[in-house]
Amino acid sequence: MAARDLFHALVRSALETHGWTITHDPYVLTVGGVDFAIDLGAEHLVAAKRNGVQIAVEIKSFLGPSLVTDFHAALGQFLNYQLALEQTDPTRQLYLAVPLDAYLTFFQLPFAQTARDRYGVRLLIYDPVQPEVLTWNPHPPIG
Repeated sequence: MAARDLFHALVRSALETHGWTITHDPYVLTVGGVDFAIDLGAEHLVAAKRNGVQIAVEIKSFLGPSLVTDFHAALGQFLNYQLALEQTDPTRQLYLAVPLDAYLTFFQLPFAQTARDRYGVRLLIYDPVQPEVLTWNPHPPIG
């Protein structure tokens, strides 16, 4: 199994603070003979619904020497995990968790925005210093 991201525990704690129940850590899938391990699976119960909103979260630190290289790896993982979820758990929404500094710099560039929009990348922006989810893009439908 792959090593956990540097901010794994922080993002998990932030989700729990915001009312998410961690259902998988990691969320393991096998599709077409390939094993995948998405960092987290979580559920948020909605009072008006019988079943809650379910998400999967892949956590990235973007601390490598190149944000472009980190983005390539993160986008590739996101696309593969999205395909695996479509086949095994199509109601679960996949989010890519990125730190605030990467979001404010790299993810604001026109190329990154175009790639995010074209491939339907959902972002969860977290504070790398304290366990806080700062924003969702788009926000999961809870409420």
